Amino acid sequence: MGLVRLMDEAARGAARHDYQVTVYGTPDEVLPKVLHGDVDVALLPANLAAVLDAKTTGTPAAIQVAAINTLGVLHVVEVGDTVHSLSDLRGRTVYSTGKGATPQLVLEHLLDLTGLDPAADLSVQYLSEATEVAARLAAEPGAVAVLPQPYVTVVAGQVPGARAALDLTEEWAAVEPDSQLVTGVVVVRAAFATEHAAAFEEFLDDYAESTAFTNEHPDEAGELIAAAGIVPAAAVATKAIPGSHITYVDGAEMRHSLAGYLAVLHAADPASVGGALPDDGFYYGADG
Repeated sequence: MGLVRLMDEAARGAARHDYQVTVYGTPDEVLPKVLHGDVDVALLPANLAAVLDAKTTGTPAAIQVAAINTLGVLHVVEVGDTVHSLSDLRGRTVYSTGKGATPQLVLEHLLDLTGLDPAADLSVQYLSEATEVAARLAAEPGAVAVLPQPYVTVVAGQVPGARAALDLTEEWAAVEPDSQLVTGVVVVRAAFATEHAAAFEEFLDDYAESTAFTNEHPDEAGELIAAAGIVPAAAVATKAIPGSHITYVDGAEMRHSLAGYLAVLHAADPASVGGALPDDGFYYGADG
């Protein structure tokens, strides 16, 4: 969503470089293209960037993470007005997606720091699709869900009384001051970043400007997001932008925030970050 202005400029031939951008439905479609060197830059979930680093370190396909492009997108949603803190989930049924993946690890980490045992103090039921979670929320009085944007905005518009009760990015920041909840990052083939250093720096500048445009002009950005097929309707995209935490963070701040987040995931499940935490070479331009 933060890239759409640059995508639009590239499509119109108005960007400073001839950027070729392809949007895929799932990260699994992107990973092989990075591994095979078919793309130079990719936007990936943060933990998968670490997994990719573990697979490529010491090979020609080695990658680096250059920036954080999205903080947390997960929210606790309810129909009603009973959830004002994570402790209010005690005794409740919570529907979510992401069993065995980062949504589960993040939720359980936050519940644990709140003093709740996910296995005993509440019932967390994991479904395969966000649309299924939204349907349960609409059908079951008193149900609570963990949903990502833009589904939060869609549900709030379709289910009477539904509201975003808690922003898990804010909940994370309150208990994990040494990191941030990170959803997405920008990765680059290390060889490309070295061989085309000036052009890559210009791309990062263009990306940062595009991100600022999305946050500062949500109505215009919403139209571009819908046109790109990322979100079905421009109005939904516009409303979802503030809760999507679209950002651009690089350098030392990026390394500090991302390393802390990956350390939490590693402590919960080493496999979620490729078995081991990335070394300093993983963080592009993060010296100091």
